[in-house]
Amino acid sequence: MPQLNFSAATLPPHSRLNIAIKSLVKLEPVSHIAKRENVSRNFVYDQKYKAESALNQAFLPTEQDKDVLFYLPVTRAWITQLVLCLIFICHSSFRGVIEFMKTLFDTSISVGSIHNLLVDTAHQTKLINVSQDLSLIQTALLDELFQGNRPVLAGVDAKSTYCFLLSEAEHRDADTWGIHLLDAQDQGLNPHYTIADAGKGLRAGHKMVFDATPCNGDVFHIQHQCETLANLLKRIANGCITRRQNLDQRMDQAKLEGRGNTLSSKLLQAYQAEAKAINLARDIKTLVVWLDRDILTMAGPCFQGRQELMAFIVSELKQREHLDVARIRPVRVALQRQGNSLLGFAKILDDKLSGIAQQFQVPDYWVRATCLLQRKQKTSEAYWQRHNTLYRQMGPKFYAVLEAVVCAMENTHRSSSMVENLNGRLRNYFYLRRNLSQGYLDLLRFYLNHKVFMRSDRPERVGKSPTGLLTGKAHPHWLELLGYELFRKSPITA
Repeated sequence: MPQLNFSAATLPPHSRLNIAIKSLVKLEPVSHIAKRENVSRNFVYDQKYKAESALNQAFLPTEQDKDVLFYLPVTRAWITQLVLCLIFICHSSFRGVIEFMKTLFDTSISVGSIHNLLVDTAHQTKLINVSQDLSLIQTALLDELFQGNRPVLAGVDAKSTYCFLLSEAEHRDADTWGIHLLDAQDQGLNPHYTIADAGKGLRAGHKMVFDATPCNGDVFHIQHQCETLANLLKRIANGCITRRQNLDQRMDQAKLEGRGNTLSSKLLQAYQAEAKAINLARDIKTLVVWLDRDILTMAGPCFQGRQELMAFIVSELKQREHLDVARIRPVRVALQRQGNSLLGFAKILDDKLSGIAQQFQVPDYWVRATCLLQRKQKTSEAYWQRHNTLYRQMGPKFYAVLEAVVCAMENTHRSSSMVENLNGRLRNYFYLRRNLSQGYLDLLRFYLNHKVFMRSDRPERVGKSPTGLLTGKAHPHWLELLGYELFRKSPITA
């Protein structure tokens, strides 16, 4: 008869706790724990159940959860604020607001009441929107958004992300754009330059109002168009490879059956089509990479050098255009027509770099080299080799020049990506409505312009709103701007 082991009865509390924890985390079977600790499996299960019971008891609701934290005076004005916050902060629908009020406050509110509230608030926000001084905007980004088939004209300040134009229109022709830009001009809008895509109506309207102001091209759209072309040609090449491989397999089978000559011409054609597709996809991809990294990049050659490179890209595309006219020709024509417009940012950067060279009395090519230094990763050996070379050439001036160059590059804009960002934020509101109204757009424009950024990739924006970034001044909460008094809880007194 085996000798019984009574070690479990003498285990100290910390050992029992250790067994319970190991059984709870389930990293190993209970039988392994029991064997290692020289106890039975039932003993391990007992410790596990004790630990589970203690944890459940620790997280049971306590009387403290029912304590009153603060009292809330629910007034008509407070309910109005709650409705506005549900719609703008929580992106709630009208029906969602009705259900929320009924569930938590046992209060009824109708769709008509919510609609009337927004109409009244829209009148207030429109007055605030048109009173904003737009003379502080240096770079204006213009674009056209769409809700269904209806265009929404949008304008954003590149630096502060302030939206100075958000208007629904029946058309997007020159006259429509011109009227809205004239209204913005009456508010003081007079940017150093603007950025827009190749829309004919937009550019014609811009020329009518800001004839002397450059309207640079948006590199985002052309880069996306070129990337789409390169990816499509790559998929076509992969399809040719797959078809040739399938024919190879069929040919092997046909040879075994003594009829290999029946597929020889098809296989030859497949090999030729594969080589042609692969070469075309590779060449277009190379041209697209050159365009992205050497021409449309911020840290690159001077404007004239970029023009020559752009002409080379266009020439190479034209030579291959006959291989796939329907896909390559639109991209080649777009680059040929928009070339100087797309490179408008390079002119601005050249002027800034020239000014830095004059300010610090250093040669232009040293400043350009400092700009090109930003192409390299700061963690790479090549970066620090070039960094040290420039430091030896410029001496103590180098760090001041470096700071000025980085600042110039950060404040030179190439695309209207902030409008695309605005479009993404607006989509959370647009999907709730089939049709938009100008009053609703005025509400959204007011809210987004006065809403504080809780987080951002740029630390200087955190805790500030687009309006605050534009004016450099703090402003009251957006509810307070509408005349409401924000609730402030006070400590409970006995």
